[in-house]
Amino acid sequence: MRKRDHALLAPGADASGRTLHAPPQGGARQRAPHVDDRLAPPETRVEYLDGAEIFAAPADPPHATQHFDLTYVLGAHVAKGYRGAVDMLTRVDEGSDYAPDASVFPVKPDRGGRRRLEELAFEVCDKQALTVPTSKARRLIDRGVRRVFCILVKQRRVLEWSRATDGWQPLPKDAVIEDPCLVRPLPIHALLDAASSDDAVARALLDKRVPALEAALAEGEARGAALGEARGAARGEALGEARGEARGEIRMAQEAITTVLRSRRIEIPAEVARAIADCDDVNKLRRWLKSAATAMTAADVVAGSRRKR
Repeated sequence: MRKRDHALLAPGADASGRTLHAPPQGGARQRAPHVDDRLAPPETRVEYLDGAEIFAAPADPPHATQHFDLTYVLGAHVAKGYRGAVDMLTRVDEGSDYAPDASVFPVKPDRGGRRRLEELAFEVCDKQALTVPTSKARRLIDRGVRRVFCILVKQRRVLEWSRATDGWQPLPKDAVIEDPCLVRPLPIHALLDAASSDDAVARALLDKRVPALEAALAEGEARGAALGEARGAARGEALGEARGEARGEIRMAQEAITTVLRSRRIEIPAEVARAIADCDDVNKLRRWLKSAATAMTAADVVAGSRRKR
């Protein structure tokens, strides 16, 4: 393979993807294009890296599920004034135009009214050669992206690009990512362990002080206290508080689902709203909440339960 030829392996595959070539570059080095000046055609799987056209193929588990977990956890942690994105193309230089798997960028546009460069970028790597994420990370950092991370699915590790060493730095699994882009520190283990992702998302949403969640919590506490006092006896009071807390958790989950869908500007039909409001299964509501982060429509969130009927 020639020096300027790059092949991007399909996620989870062992063979190289096809390598095509961008038009040759010539002349003196010019000012970097705007991040929204396209070289790669949007809404396709084509990207450009150092003048080579590469194909970003779909993925199998566990690569595909790691993408989902990253989006779910990162989306809940994005702070006010920032926006998260998945597979958003960024023009890095004259010959490179590719999309990090996930990124966070400022909501406020630049002086020209166009999108600003992302501040955080994430790549998910399975059997793909690490040389490709490395090339992408180095160019993103040179472009001005503040921090770039890489999740190694097979090794269950998270790396961060180091300017000091011009290479990847492993992060401890008990570490957290602290950044102005995030509403609270993001635990590394939440990116690697689906079982702990719900707790991280819930804490992030509470830190955002979402009005609907705070109201649901207050209502649950009030009902628990009232029912406990009515029981009088210690056992009755404990039972009342437990039921109140359980109902409060249900209401919080119901409100969280609709809040996430509305924040993503997804319309909620009346029948879906009723299905959410009538559901008192906390575990099912938690599944729906996780689905709400990536579902294309509100109906997709509750589709599984309808099919079982």
